[in-house]
Amino acid sequence: MSDVRQSASPASSSPSSDRVAPRRTGGFDLGHILLEGRAFFALIAIIVIFAMLSPVYFSTANFLTMSSHVAIFGLLSIGMLLVILTGGIDLSVGSTMGLAGVMAGFLMQGVSVDAFGVTLYPPVWAVVVLTCVLGAFVGMINGVLVSIFRVPAFVATLGTLYVARGAALLMTDGLTYNNLSGNPELGNTGFDWLGFNRLFNVPVGVLIFAAVAIVCMFALNRTPFGRWVYATGGNARAAELSGVPVKRVQIWVYVLSGVCAAIAGLVLSSQLTSAGPTAGTTYELTAIAGVVIGGAALTGGRGNVRGTLLGAFVIGFLSDGLVIIGVSSYWQTVFMGAVIVLAVLLNSIQYKPRKKRTASTENQKASSPSGPA
Repeated sequence: MSDVRQSASPASSSPSSDRVAPRRTGGFDLGHILLEGRAFFALIAIIVIFAMLSPVYFSTANFLTMSSHVAIFGLLSIGMLLVILTGGIDLSVGSTMGLAGVMAGFLMQGVSVDAFGVTLYPPVWAVVVLTCVLGAFVGMINGVLVSIFRVPAFVATLGTLYVARGAALLMTDGLTYNNLSGNPELGNTGFDWLGFNRLFNVPVGVLIFAAVAIVCMFALNRTPFGRWVYATGGNARAAELSGVPVKRVQIWVYVLSGVCAAIAGLVLSSQLTSAGPTAGTTYELTAIAGVVIGGAALTGGRGNVRGTLLGAFVIGFLSDGLVIIGVSSYWQTVFMGAVIVLAVLLNSIQYKPRKKRTASTENQKASSPSGPA
């Protein structure tokens, strides 16, 4: 029995060993440096190129405005990172984001209680809490389907994508909730604070994004939960035999992804002061792109928050730069698709498994008959 336990806890289940160690040659490897820091160098190149093409691009005001857009992508990407690290995928984050915005708009418009003939207007803090609970509920459904019922993550979250989008359309009858600023007489003002207000001249949405990123970074690097996430993505079977609660970890990462999507929906609705059922369409692809550009492996077990943040900034600054210089929206789609394909290609190069030539050579020598003396 002890032999089984020892063999079930390989070194590959630890976070550090899941990352492919670079081959040390003792010299200056420019290719390795460019490959490892590709997201950072891409971001610098984007800033330099668009600053040369447009005089308004390289300015503090524009950077803060673009950062508020990046906050939406970044919140979705952080939640997606947690799921991808376990070897899963969450295609429902865009629809969950739209559903969360619709829920916030529905609550801000007032909830009619026909039995008592009154309309309740919950305060903003209650709207935020209830919306995050909704996002957690959607994520829990995904996690249960994937971990307990063994439904493939792609299929489970694809189904949830349609259910969440359909629920948002049913709640609004295809319309949009407008004027979400509230009424002082009803005590529900302050919702627009998330999108328009600033602290220390920084948009509140960016500060929320930074806070979520810091909490996630701490959880992945300094807590047992983070080690469990990397171990689950590296080798789920070995991690389970080593005592890692794999099913519980899988449920929790989807719950956290749903909460991040709900926060993104709140920030977006606050910025627009409106909530529509089609908000967040195709944003799940943008979230996946941010994670992949940041260097995470779609197979799980490899990636970090720092790289995902850079990936989100690359997408946000690139898309806003194309808008500023007047590039057609059709060409913007082409550029974004090319960036995603290039990021996946670089990831496959970075995480390409090494060929165990030495072991195979020894096995061939051992199996081949010995020659004459």
